[in-house]
Amino acid sequence: MKISCLQENLSKGIAIVNRAVATRSTLPVLSNILLSTDESRLKLSATNLEIGINCWIGAKVEQEGATTVPARLLADLVNSLPAERVDMELITRTQTLNLKAGRFEANIKGIDAQEFPLILVPEEDMRVQIDPDVLRQMIDRVAFAAASDESRPVLTGVLADFSDDGLTLAAADGYRLSVCTTELEQAPEQPTSVIIPARALQELRRISGEQEEPVEMLVSSGRNQAYFHLKDIDLVSQLVEGTFPAYRQIMPTTFNTETIVSTADLLKAVRMAFIFARDASNIVRVQMVPGGENSGRMIISATSAEHGDNVSEIDATVEGKPIEIAFNARYLIDALDVMDTAQVSIQTRDASSPGTFKPVGGGDFVHIIMPMHIPR
Repeated sequence: MKISCLQENLSKGIAIVNRAVATRSTLPVLSNILLSTDESRLKLSATNLEIGINCWIGAKVEQEGATTVPARLLADLVNSLPAERVDMELITRTQTLNLKAGRFEANIKGIDAQEFPLILVPEEDMRVQIDPDVLRQMIDRVAFAAASDESRPVLTGVLADFSDDGLTLAAADGYRLSVCTTELEQAPEQPTSVIIPARALQELRRISGEQEEPVEMLVSSGRNQAYFHLKDIDLVSQLVEGTFPAYRQIMPTTFNTETIVSTADLLKAVRMAFIFARDASNIVRVQMVPGGENSGRMIISATSAEHGDNVSEIDATVEGKPIEIAFNARYLIDALDVMDTAQVSIQTRDASSPGTFKPVGGGDFVHIIMPMHIPR
């Protein structure tokens, strides 16, 4: 293998695939990045057997070939090189990659490319296209609500439900639920549901930052892999096996109080309350007080037995009965952070029923948070 490319492009490509590199693995080759020639481009690949990323960068290929080199060492080295042409040549007999840039030269010992697992693209099956801005917004609104605890693997994933109505993403961790729906230009031939690891979607969100063309998503016929195709980048993810909870059954259908409040004001008040709530299981009390015509108010408070307390009052439009309910401050902040509208609607029934949060005029997005017990 003999190849030349720009340091800037090589560095960018390594950064894209680096997050799929296995950090702890019994297979040393999974700690490496695969460098291979692909016609007139350099292909970089990394996988931890759950997520695989391929990235192509422009290059001048003088001799075809492939090798794998330690990801961290390669990234550190390339980032230290001057912003000019990098020449790479593989000494096949010793699997040593020679790099030259300007007056700098290095040799990296690698592992034969044949030991690297193939990142296969699923066979042609269910294929849909999604606008990248819409997809990024949906991932932002949903992925954070997935569980990080591996005790229930199904909850570490995000349900992707494809139907004639479009695409619905849903995530839950037992204490909160996020559901977001969008229409698709072309509905899939048959409705299908798969569970995609939340981490895979967060990686997709990260690498799609500059994507302008639609993102192509494909689910393999065996229902065990999802594949995302972007410009010069492919991401392949294993799917989570199991049955996602029937989330629609736990979504409240009735409420006694609806409160509409400024998203920024509420977020600021909850952040302030969180300073004191940290010592008290993150409990923040929220009171909705109806007033006359558009003159209700919302009182947000938190108490720390050790450090003191905090009370904030903000204007709100409250329709229905007055109510006091407690939520986990961390969950409130996470939800309000992804509400990109000026106002948020909060629907509540009583102190022991879930609260429903919706951005006012912000599309088909619902976030539900279970209340906390208020000690008397």
